[in-house]
Amino acid sequence: MKATVNPVDQHVVTLNIEVPATEVDKAVKQAVKRIANQVNIPGFRKGHAPRRIIEMNFGKEAVLEEAFEILANQNYTAALRENDIVPVSDPEIERVQFEEGKDLVFKATLTKRPEVTLGDYKGLEAEKQDATVSDEQVEEQLNGIREQQAKMVVAEEGATLQKDDFAVIDFAGTVDGKAFDGGEGKSYPLQIGSGNFIPGFEDQLIGAKAGDDVTVKVTFPEDYFVAELAGKEAEFATHVHDIKRKELPELNDEFAKEASSYETIEELKADLRKKLEEEASHRAIDNYNGELIQTAVKNATVEIPEVMVDDRVEQMVQELAMNMEGRGLKLDDYLKFSNKTIEDLKVEYKDSAAENVRADLVLDAIAQAEGLEVTPDDMNREIFVMAQNFGADPKEVWDIIAKEGRVSMLASSVARKKAARFIIDNAKGAEEAK
Repeated sequence: MKATVNPVDQHVVTLNIEVPATEVDKAVKQAVKRIANQVNIPGFRKGHAPRRIIEMNFGKEAVLEEAFEILANQNYTAALRENDIVPVSDPEIERVQFEEGKDLVFKATLTKRPEVTLGDYKGLEAEKQDATVSDEQVEEQLNGIREQQAKMVVAEEGATLQKDDFAVIDFAGTVDGKAFDGGEGKSYPLQIGSGNFIPGFEDQLIGAKAGDDVTVKVTFPEDYFVAELAGKEAEFATHVHDIKRKELPELNDEFAKEASSYETIEELKADLRKKLEEEASHRAIDNYNGELIQTAVKNATVEIPEVMVDDRVEQMVQELAMNMEGRGLKLDDYLKFSNKTIEDLKVEYKDSAAENVRADLVLDAIAQAEGLEVTPDDMNREIFVMAQNFGADPKEVWDIIAKEGRVSMLASSVARKKAARFIIDNAKGAEEAK
């Protein structure tokens, strides 16, 4: 096999591949055997039908097509290896010459993985964030628990609706004097100021009392998810049944006993502070590490082929669809609710996808430059972590990955993590940051 590389542009190359006639003849024989093993022909044991019988039943072209597939796959792979090319797209194959008794000549046009010119990735610096927790942050957490423990009580007689109150209402909406789907509700609990209803609706209920009838006039937003109602003026006949308000418990030892496993309010505060400090510390470390890695990526130079970004966008869309399914939703329903198309989503993802691809390429280059090898123990640890996250058995996770042919992808992911760790461990002041 002889292969020559002809650049088409910065990212695309064409491999001109020549295969000797002797190899073509071998491939034809192999193709005959392969077809014979796959089909049942009356009068012949499986795998023993001669070529002329195969061609009588399936045509000479079928044999040649099978032979070409064998030759193209083998020699394309060999040409990539020989020229140290890593493809990031499927090849476009063009046959130049393919006949029995003659050399095979074909072209494979593909997008190759771009070269990365590394900048500084050792001895980097990053700002270390303050992980101090203030008294105000503890109080905020405490008040959050207090809100959860609040009771809803009917407001005193004669009370008027205010912001944060809950109005129990009936409503019936019309547009141009006609009712519309979804425009009616009974005994609906609406928190004033929540923004759950059409802009302006909740504000017009402020000042109303229990038993009042209020006519609310609003205009649907131009981007409203129901196209027939977008931009239309609507009128809602609204009846206020009740006004309910939150009754917050006192922050004392009794509250601590009811809301937690602690006996006193001071013990509860101490626990909240401890948890907040742990979260702040983890967040500070994550931000510090992330900034170091981001700096290493920015210091590198690489031109990313568009196909790699497009592939990553498709991957992100698929991941979103899987997440939606995990919550019992469909991607189409999510898009409809968000008033977006699949193309809108892809445009949104494009910048993030490009950043992700760039980071992966740089980390791959660092792993290679530093000779960071992925060992079986590294793979086993990664599988174990994945299994824990999914609540699955490690062997089951490994079997799925192997079955789907994603072992090399997993190894690449582990290598990138090791490269990221290398950047962090070799930063200035790394010991102090740990």
